Amino acid sequence: MKKIPLLFKIYNKLYSFYGPQYWWPGDTAFEIAVGAILTQNTNWGNVEKAIKNLKDAKALSAKALHEIPAQKLAPLIRPAGYFNIKAKRLKSFIDFLMDNYSGSMKRMKKESIESLRKKLLDVHGIGPETADSILLYALSKPVFVIDAYTKRVLSRHGIMEYNSSYEEYQDLFHREFNEDVEMFNEYHALFVRVGKDYCRPKPTCVGCPLEDLRL
Repeated sequence: MKKIPLLFKIYNKLYSFYGPQYWWPGDTAFEIAVGAILTQNTNWGNVEKAIKNLKDAKALSAKALHEIPAQKLAPLIRPAGYFNIKAKRLKSFIDFLMDNYSGSMKRMKKESIESLRKKLLDVHGIGPETADSILLYALSKPVFVIDAYTKRVLSRHGIMEYNSSYEEYQDLFHREFNEDVEMFNEYHALFVRVGKDYCRPKPTCVGCPLEDLRL
């Protein structure tokens, strides 16, 4: 296993190559949270279409989504795929938000990371990646989001085995970096970018900003 300062080198190379990513797209914390749920197993372009449908239907608010039946919500988010499943997941999150915070993301943000993360993971359809995306991007909490892109890049550079657990990957970043929300945000977005451009299941290493780091 390589010495972890390589994590800093990877970040610097990616940032120098790509620049800031301005991620996560969304006009409000609530919209970002909705997007984090809708983006499961699909690409962001499809999520944007689903969110536009919600906006056009004046349904992109906690109150509106709380009141709309799942069977009426599902067609609106059809572009995001698995729309019946995601409608139920989204309704579960909205119920959680309404029951615990009166529909307010600002009230949710006041709670500690530890308490809030545990509660989010108890919500139907929200796993670690989605919970942490909400915490980091919607609520500006210092947690590092781990996804397939992150695991692929780090495992290919000998930092950690691909099949290591979510918690092991996350602990790596939490140990090595201060609780820096801006850096966590940017670093995760850069992993997504290089993962889409170069570090695919079948990698394209030529021209990759991390090409000279290959083992």
